[in-house]
Amino acid sequence: MSTWHLVDAEATHGAGVRLGRLVLAGDVIAARGDLGAGKTTFAQGLARGLGVPADHYVNSPTFALLHSHPGRVVFHHIDLYRLSDPDELPGLGLEDLLGSEGVAYVEWPQRAPEVLPTDVLWLTLARPATGRTLHLVATGPRSGALLDQFTESMAEGSEI
Repeated sequence: MSTWHLVDAEATHGAGVRLGRLVLAGDVIAARGDLGAGKTTFAQGLARGLGVPADHYVNSPTFALLHSHPGRVVFHHIDLYRLSDPDELPGLGLEDLLGSEGVAYVEWPQRAPEVLPTDVLWLTLARPATGRTLHLVATGPRSGALLDQFTESMAEGSEI
């Protein structure tokens, strides 16, 4: 478990870039936070760190539920905010995407926790009085290794 204070949207994006440079095919990141907390800003940084080309605009797939972008590995950006009934899940094919050939970033995962694998990096973004707070929790060996690498990257303060 790790927590960081991010001073602004640029720092949130930069933290996403750092994580994007570390993720591997099969990694699943579950992103929680209120509306406006920075989940999509973090996803945009994650995409850049994954090598998603700049001409692929990464926005929240709120109405489509899923956008996939090419990169070092495929970036699956999933947004379950508008999911109204868990019975809709089987038709979406999320089970086939999660933990597969790409990296999955799931916004609003609390709407369908049953589709997530057991080894997930849980990310929570909050907006205190200033900046944002990023809190990460790993639930398995791969997400634990990813969290350790990310923590080291943040501590080093290497260029984004």
